[in-house]
Parts: sequence; C-alpha cells; structure tokens
Amino acid sequence: MGKKIVQTAGKDALGEFAPMFAHLNDDVLFGEVWNDEAIDVKTKCIITVVSLMASGITDASLLHHLKNAKVNGVTKDEIAAVITHAAMYVGWPKGWAVFRLAKEVWNEETPALTEKDRYQNTIFFPIGEPNDAFAKNFVGQSYLAPLSLKQVAAFNVTFEPGCRNNWHIHRATKGGGQMLICVGGRGYYQEWGKDAVEMTPGTVINIPPNVKHWHGAAHDSWFSHIALEVPGENGKSEWCEPVSDEDYGKLE
Repeated sequence: MGKKIVQTAGKDALGEFAPMFAHLNDDVLFGEVWNDEAIDVKTKCIITVVSLMASGITDASLLHHLKNAKVNGVTKDEIAAVITHAAMYVGWPKGWAVFRLAKEVWNEETPALTEKDRYQNTIFFPIGEPNDAFAKNFVGQSYLAPLSLKQVAAFNVTFEPGCRNNWHIHRATKGGGQMLICVGGRGYYQEWGKDAVEMTPGTVINIPPNVKHWHGAAHDSWFSHIALEVPGENGKSEWCEPVSDEDYGKLE
C-alpha cells in the first residue's frame, strides 16, 4: 500500500461557505477515489491532466495536477507524449495551452529523491528519525517512528537494506513479548535455533517472551514493521551479540 493521499483544500477554502462541496472534494474525491488501489497514482495523474485538458481547463488546478504528475514519476518525455496524443483528439489549441504550463513544471529544478524518499512514498506509516538511541544494538541504519504511546505502545521501525538488530530477548516474568506487523519492503525474523522467516507486507509475527531472536531487512530491500509491545510484568529487553555476516549471508 502506498502513502495515503490526504487533502484539505476544500475545507480550507470552502469549509464554511460550501461544506458539502468541501466534504466531497476532500473526503470522497481525494480521500476515497485517489486512494483506491485499482489504478496506481501515476496513472491517475495522467488521467486527470488529460481530463482537464479535454475540458479546456488551464488554470491553477491544471498547474497543480501537472506538478503532482511530476512528483509521482511522470517524466518530461512521458508528459510530452501524453499531451501530444491527447491533442489529436481534444484539439490542437488545447495542446499548445497545456504545453506552456508543462514546460514550466518540467524545466523547474527539483531535488532528486533519495532512496529513503522513494521508499517512504511506498508505505503509509512515517519512517521517522534515525534510531540513534538503539544504534549500538543494530548493524546498519534504522529509523524509529512512534505511532502510539497510550494503551499499547506501537512503533514503526524501518531498516535500510542490510540492516538488522542484534540477537535479543524480551524478558518478562508474566505476559510480555512482542508482535511485528510488516508494512513495507522485505525482511526476516529468526528465533534462536530455528530457520529464518521471510517477512513481506501483511506478515504478522508473534514473539513469545524470553525467546532469543532478531529481525531486519533483506540485503537488497528496505523493510518496515510495526512493533507492538505486549504488556507484561517485570518486562525488559536483553540485548545480545550481533547477527554474524556469515549467518546473515546465508539468507540471501
């Protein structure tokens, strides 16, 4: 699942004057239609540009959707081909009008997306900040985003390719343990003395208390999981040795 699209322009501009229109714009058009997964976002951007072009709309709304198309991966060559093709059906003057705007957008200098940015665009939950407080217990770079600190603590933990945490144990005298829910990329979970389990989006791992284990990314993929701390008595984490390069390499 990609990053959820959220829109508030309707409520910001028309929330008091036309609340129903604002609701339809923000909650239905963007909240439901743009987030429907039957068509990817890049394709929706192209469809929207062509629809506005066909309607003769060349105001700020078209400029917004051209910029949105660029952000979502439509290249200069692709948008040129899209506008040219559409112009054959909706009219040559409309093609000229849209090209004037498209040239401005695709000639703008925009910072290149980092691998982290690209990966963030594929998952719903935030990557968060570098996990510096626990860096000594990881091989490679990880990130931590607190999702909830009430009732049950929940964190989104993200691992760069090749990153994994050390062997560790969630100690508890009663209850305790942890749940992992993969929300992006590909990684592994392994208990001491057992084979590693591959984790992909939707994989749920139930970690019993007092069991030695590790989890982390595959060598060629980013990886994110939600970590849910199971309440228990006298709970604490005991960190052990790193997963060796030799043992980790056997998984690839």
